[in-house]
Amino acid sequence: QVQLVESGGGLVQAGSSLRLSCVASGRTFTMGWFRQAPGKEREFVAAISAGGATTDYADSVKGRFTTSRDNAKNTVYLIMNSLKPEDTAVYYCAARSKMVAPFNRNYEYDYWGQGTQVTVSS
Repeated sequence: QVQLVESGGGLVQAGSSLRLSCVASGRTFTMGWFRQAPGKEREFVAAISAGGATTDYADSVKGRFTTSRDNAKNTVYLIMNSLKPEDTAVYYCAARSKMVAPFNRNYEYDYWGQGTQVTVSS
């Protein structure tokens, strides 16, 4: 059983940046970031492979968001730049044992964090 704890959310203005962190209680493999806005389904944001060599992003965040990981600290990061009001959502990190792509299927993730709220004001 792996526990995931996100942090770093908050209320910011459009155009600002935030860094989310996700600390895992143990070794993890593929890590994903998802978000869910009120009244909407949970959607894929980004993912990173076990070694960090491969990343994937949703089209809506490409060029603005970057995910990275520090396996020595069992921590994954999501750096969010040029934030927009439409980025407002609860952000979740997730872990899965499957290592190959695609990475954007939420039902393939085994463990989930509790989520952290990101609110972007216009």
